[in-house]
Amino acid sequence: MLGDDHMKEMKTVDAVGQILCHDITQIIKGVTKDARFRKGHVITSEDVPVLLSLGKDHIFIWENDETMLHEDEAAAVLRDLCIGEHMEASAPKEGKIELRATCDGVFQVDEARFDAVNALDEVTIATLPQNFPVKKGQKLAGMRVIPLVIKKDKMAEVQRVAGQGPLLRLRPYRTDLKVGVVTTGTEVYLGRIKDTFTPVIEGKLKRFGLTINEHRLSDDVKEHTEANIRELLELGMDLILCTGGMSVDPDDRTPAAIRDAGAEIVTYGAPVLPGAMFLLGYFQRDGRTVPVMGLPGCVMYAQATVFDMALPRILTGERLTRQEIRHWGIGGLCQGCPTCHYPVCGFQH
Repeated sequence: MLGDDHMKEMKTVDAVGQILCHDITQIIKGVTKDARFRKGHVITSEDVPVLLSLGKDHIFIWENDETMLHEDEAAAVLRDLCIGEHMEASAPKEGKIELRATCDGVFQVDEARFDAVNALDEVTIATLPQNFPVKKGQKLAGMRVIPLVIKKDKMAEVQRVAGQGPLLRLRPYRTDLKVGVVTTGTEVYLGRIKDTFTPVIEGKLKRFGLTINEHRLSDDVKEHTEANIRELLELGMDLILCTGGMSVDPDDRTPAAIRDAGAEIVTYGAPVLPGAMFLLGYFQRDGRTVPVMGLPGCVMYAQATVFDMALPRILTGERLTRQEIRHWGIGGLCQGCPTCHYPVCGFQH
């Protein structure tokens, strides 16, 4: 923290260009009692008569030397370590800098390096949760050092610990993806019941600027479902979603159809409730990687499910692994709140 050896008392009229070491409060009876000038403020010529009117003929300022950085300068160091593409930074204010998104996407943190920086004394960076879906203009992170001034050597240590590359990342969504859907179920195929699943998918895709480009209905014959999946691949779909037939009942054969169509299955099952019977796989087609998801029935009626966790990540082009999906169990229990606020809740995070 700022020590007495860096504080100096001087006449206010001589203090233009100097940095305040403490807050100066202005009291107007019945109107306000608040800091008129904050510590760290650089005194201007216009400030001098105001300070004198507040009874400050003398003030304490920070006595600069070449070994220290002001809090605004130190915050700029943290900014440069954190900021990645598709982010913009605020100007320093009272030693704090904030980052905001310049596009929609998924926010990510390089956790090991980030934790190593936050483990150091006198620096602090706070962010949104890992893999948080964000909108353009949304606040991503705030950062500052704790003292008003900090040793340059300390900030050099911060830079060394942080290593190379931004600590934060924003993955933009792809809005040019062609989406194909296969709805499986003899009862839907024969028109015995209405397809209420596809409209839900349409609604979720619409939030990301996407639509369903091709839609196929299939009965419960595995080979028919497989043929529909293959047709969507031939038509150049970038993402395939399969609904129906995802449980462990003997006549639910969609996972087998996805596998037999040539997908590499990452996982069939996820430690997420709702969404335990989720399937994720990838096709390799004409030099392209095409994700395929098998969606359990809960996606049709639950407000937030495993699909809401996976879809944003998939739409950025990120390839998910079995290990990561298996880690979703921590935070993978939806509370089923009467009013759903996902993703501003503990589900996934």
